Amino acid sequence: MKNLFLVLISCLFTATAGLSRDGKVYDDLSLKSKLLKSDWKYAVYLPSDYESSARSYPVLYLLHGMGDDQTGWIQFGEVLHIADKAIKEGKATAMIIVMPDAHTGGPGYFNDPAGERPYEDFFFEEFIPYIEKTYRIKSEKRYRAVAGLSMGGGGAFMYALHRPDMFSSACPLSAYIGALSFDEFKERQLKNGATYADTLLRAYYERHNALCLVNKKPKEEMASVRWFIDCGDDDFLYEGNSLIHIALRKKEIAHEYRVRDGGHSWTYWRASLPEVLEFISAAFHQY
Repeated sequence: MKNLFLVLISCLFTATAGLSRDGKVYDDLSLKSKLLKSDWKYAVYLPSDYESSARSYPVLYLLHGMGDDQTGWIQFGEVLHIADKAIKEGKATAMIIVMPDAHTGGPGYFNDPAGERPYEDFFFEEFIPYIEKTYRIKSEKRYRAVAGLSMGGGGAFMYALHRPDMFSSACPLSAYIGALSFDEFKERQLKNGATYADTLLRAYYERHNALCLVNKKPKEEMASVRWFIDCGDDDFLYEGNSLIHIALRKKEIAHEYRVRDGGHSWTYWRASLPEVLEFISAAFHQY
């Protein structure tokens, strides 16, 4: 009887330990990029059952903002705690979350006009293939999502607008959508010492401005992505996000648009992340 009691206690302890397992984050990983001519850092969140299972997982590419790096969502965004909680509560499906650095060698998720820092090419041609070969990831569009905050929100907009064939969901948070006019964009480039011709500047502006792309993109392409847009009522980027919402409404593109009390802060984005995980999980599941 005593031995049976000990076996039961052991089984109970094992089951409890299994239920309480947490995911893991690694925040100082890197890959060698031929396009960017250097090693490039990234961070990754792996769900609690990653090491104990043989299954493949959906993936979220989660982009940081200006001034941060691949550790931002871990250090300030508490992605480990938030993702673990959402998954344990059944609000989000188990997923891998990948956080690339976009600050080294000049900030930004796009190719630069001169072609000296082709970050967007790197992201699609080197980074995604490397990640989806290195980790057990489902590689279909349905199981791939992109989200980000501020500069990374702009990146999420651009990547999903440029490559709607790649992402089932896009979740820009407090997104910088680009300059609200070409004149504003040109003036900013001149202040930064740029000497590009107007034709090059205009082409670059129109390709990297979310509002321009929303107005020009075929409805069918945009409707193939599930959109979740969130920006605080006190955020200095409210105007651009509001204009995107209006443009999507006029084009009759289904999307979720959130305006909550708050500004451009980690307090706001930490509150957004559980909703983002729940939203993208709806595409990862049957819906």
